[in-house]
Amino acid sequence: MRKRQPAEPAGSQSEAEADRQFVAAIARGFDILHAFRAEDPILGNQELAERTGLPRATVSRLTYTLTRLGYLIYLPRFAKYQLGLGAVPLGRLALANMAVRGIAAPLMRQLAEETNASVSLGKRDGLSMLYIEHVSPRTAVALQLEVGSRVPIGVTAMGRAYYAAVDKVERAGIDVELAARMPEDWPRIRDGLLEAVEMQGRLGFTASLGDWNDTVHAAGAAIALPGGEVVAFNCGAPAFMLDRERLLGELGPRLSAVARRIEVMARGRP
Repeated sequence: MRKRQPAEPAGSQSEAEADRQFVAAIARGFDILHAFRAEDPILGNQELAERTGLPRATVSRLTYTLTRLGYLIYLPRFAKYQLGLGAVPLGRLALANMAVRGIAAPLMRQLAEETNASVSLGKRDGLSMLYIEHVSPRTAVALQLEVGSRVPIGVTAMGRAYYAAVDKVERAGIDVELAARMPEDWPRIRDGLLEAVEMQGRLGFTASLGDWNDTVHAAGAAIALPGGEVVAFNCGAPAFMLDRERLLGELGPRLSAVARRIEVMARGRP
């Protein structure tokens, strides 16, 4: 089973107070939309209030407004909401504008088939990595994730690879947010992130051996795109199919090589 993570608001209260250009009402609306997950597609006002930390009355006004705009659909049978079609064009347009997906997809497909492991590409979304491309091998056993899934930065191979590749300022910001959000788990998460930075520098990839999900092993590698953006991808499988030795000796190095190839191909595009 996946380990549940706390909900991540799109904008913090301190951010809103510090920046006069920051519109808190819009941020709260996105908090509501971000609360939905592939594994939890239907949520009620009480669940949304718990996930976002917003007052129930505020959530009720936001869900009413988002429903009127078509971003949510109300399901009377369950007295809950699901994402509406209004959100679809935005997601499709954002994905269409990511040239790296077209470059990476064929290489990801080849790697998935040759290693019998799932391969995913993601970008940062708060304290999560949002999957923007995903390829599963043609086997009966595959990780149940897809485009749009989110995985936590601090304990996954993809998230650690991203963390290890960004500058110290962004790392420090992530540290502060993680420590505030998960104070009890922060020492363990911090140790894993520090190890990932060292591992990325030494081997060119990171790893998560049951740290996020005790049944999953994965390697991660970051990709530095022209313009300074960083994305990351991973290659993972159920732990019984992918032991530590194979992950560190085979998958990790192959994933790192693919990441470097994507970087070169991305630089060659106009």
